[in-house]
Amino acid sequence: MGGAFVAAAVLARLGSRIGLPTIPLFILAGALLGPHTPGLVLVEDPHDLEMLSALGLVLLLFYLGLEFHLDDLKNGGRKLVLAGVVYLVLNVGAGLAFGFGLGWGTSEALVLAGVLGISSSAIITKVLVDLGRIGNPETKAILGIIVIDDIFLALYLAALQPVISGADSMASAVGQAGKAFGFLLVLATLARWGTGLIGRLIATKDNELLVVSFLGAAVLMAGVAEEFGVADVIGAFMVGLMLGSTSSGDRIRELVNPLRDAFAAIFFFAFGLSIDPGDLPSVLVPVLVAVAITLVMNLLSALFTARMYGFGPQPTANVAITLTARGEFALILATMAATAGLDERLSPFIAGYVLVLAVLAPLAAGRSHWLAGVLDRVLPGGRPEKGRKARAREEAPAEPVGADR
Repeated sequence: MGGAFVAAAVLARLGSRIGLPTIPLFILAGALLGPHTPGLVLVEDPHDLEMLSALGLVLLLFYLGLEFHLDDLKNGGRKLVLAGVVYLVLNVGAGLAFGFGLGWGTSEALVLAGVLGISSSAIITKVLVDLGRIGNPETKAILGIIVIDDIFLALYLAALQPVISGADSMASAVGQAGKAFGFLLVLATLARWGTGLIGRLIATKDNELLVVSFLGAAVLMAGVAEEFGVADVIGAFMVGLMLGSTSSGDRIRELVNPLRDAFAAIFFFAFGLSIDPGDLPSVLVPVLVAVAITLVMNLLSALFTARMYGFGPQPTANVAITLTARGEFALILATMAATAGLDERLSPFIAGYVLVLAVLAPLAAGRSHWLAGVLDRVLPGGRPEKGRKARAREEAPAEPVGADR
């Protein structure tokens, strides 16, 4: 574990000198020092870091919930849902068509629909934090789409498991999906009407007790969510959503930062451990085609979202690029596919596809003004000179998170 932290830190420090984001460097550290790459091996079995990696994911989504206020849900709920649904229809639909086009099988196509259709909450959250965009106007739309994605994946996993494992019981699939939906309904009810009570329970002047309390609540709810067949990150997100609206919300945001950053590094390092570079050349062409499809679908989705919210070229570019990241959910599907004995090409394909986008999305997000320049010339009414001035205003540093409170 110590070696993983040090290796990730050293590589990230070197990369930061030339302006590279930390996420792909953490992943690269894991790939170089994992069991699939010649040379020094820090971790023989990626499962050794499984619990720490899960904690990093939980803390990332907990922080996302802290920043996604209930007022945002109530005020922009209809737009957020529509933006999320359009995103899923475009990306999941394209992924399903791509899966059938490969001809690997129906179960494999359903897996690929999820792989290409669901973005990475962990990577997107980290990108928004690293680039200081949490307070940007378009970030609310991005987070809203992530929430819709995560709710969808909770139901998708419950329905997909019996299908890819060869089960023929529709009643079982419906029962699992119903249980997951019921749990989500309970969480939504607590978030809507239980915030006052939760705020009184969590309130304390002692920072030590506050850290222990919110960390325990986030991890406990993540575990309970998993028991109900819901993705653990949904439970953590909902706890963050509830606590972020309490009187202790601002202190929690400050206290969770070092925990989030440290364990998120382990999450991305562990992701790198699972990548076997030797398997990637055999699936290079399908990976590149899938990446191109994802970029096109994300741009179309961003244009739709921008039209609803009235975004200019720069926010539209931020939405399009930030949401292209793929990660943890795709790896979950790869594990399910391997356990079910599906086509052996799935695992290296998913690893290559996720690696390309996990590296490309953070790098491109910091240079989204290039895409904004193109959009400024092609969007109706766009004029280059006006666009440059608009982008200057849109790229101005946002007020610190929590300043309006």
